[in-house]
Amino acid sequence: MCAHFKLMAEFEDRFDDNTTGRFYVDDQCIDCDLCRETAPDNFTRNDDGGYSFVYKQPENEEEDRLAREAMEGCPVEAIGDDGPVQTVSEGAGDAGGNASIEAG
Repeated sequence: MCAHFKLMAEFEDRFDDNTTGRFYVDDQCIDCDLCRETAPDNFTRNDDGGYSFVYKQPENEEEDRLAREAMEGCPVEAIGDDGPVQTVSEGAGDAGGNASIEAG
């Protein structure tokens, strides 16, 4: 019997710790530390669970580049970039400054 291996991260299998947005880590994470070393401003570790997650979505081109580098280098392809994308348009959002979220 063959084992089933995923070839890419799946949004449905993401950890709940991930902040809402495009990048996320799913349940295939092996806690190798590559993403945390590559993009420490965006990835951190859940010490109790022994896995990484996105605690802050990239906010500039450099953070986006490093998050993509972490995704491409992930040995088990546990990082995805097809989560909901936040878009902020002039005058959008509620009084608290929250932006609308669109499925991406």
